[in-house]
Amino acid sequence: MTSMVSLDKAVIARLKKSGTNFEVLVDPYLARDLKEGKKVDFDKLVAIEEVFKNARKGERASKDELQKIFNTTNIREIIKTIVINGEVQITSEQRRKMLEQKRKQIVDFISKNAVDPKTGLPHPSGRVERALEEAKVHIDIFKPVEAQIKDIVKSLRGHLPLKFEELEIAVKIPAEHTGKAISALYSFGSIVKEEWQKNGSWVCIIKIPAGMKSRLMEILGKITKGEALTKVLRKI
Repeated sequence: MTSMVSLDKAVIARLKKSGTNFEVLVDPYLARDLKEGKKVDFDKLVAIEEVFKNARKGERASKDELQKIFNTTNIREIIKTIVINGEVQITSEQRRKMLEQKRKQIVDFISKNAVDPKTGLPHPSGRVERALEEAKVHIDIFKPVEAQIKDIVKSLRGHLPLKFEELEIAVKIPAEHTGKAISALYSFGSIVKEEWQKNGSWVCIIKIPAGMKSRLMEILGKITKGEALTKVLRKI
């Protein structure tokens, strides 16, 4: 049996809905992974499989309240909702460690996927790290690298010349998945062209850095349950 995170290592994740705080006790690092869209072991995520109005006082939320606010009494689903949409109360030391990890992921991503346009060669990791510091780039520890790399690259202008090899990919989304998929694609890359089909499906051409292709496929697979169609049109 998988062990839960211990109470002394757990932190509070809090979501305010309809004027009421709903709190759960979770592992800070697994909560971060869940917010990033990764799969996590639920039994390792939670310290107590309960939803509180005040976790420190042990004041639990009633089933009636949960049903009214979350439209379900499924504790696991409610806990996931609170973690994904709420605020995780991490300590300053936990924040420092998570920031270091995220910064390293960003540096690795840029080093692997971008080049110096003058030389055509990748920037060394040390140069990327210095540029991030000089530009005072804001890093969101709860967002996947791919979801914030566009803003990070904008912040680095004037500090580090970057050129990404880009891909243009044709995407077709079935009608029943267009809502979430379109929103995700617009936040993920640049939509070059789009068109609605007679059957309600949506097609587009999206331009993204080549290194983000696998993440795009993962997101589309999750949102459309594998029903999205994609085709790489060209490298830029």
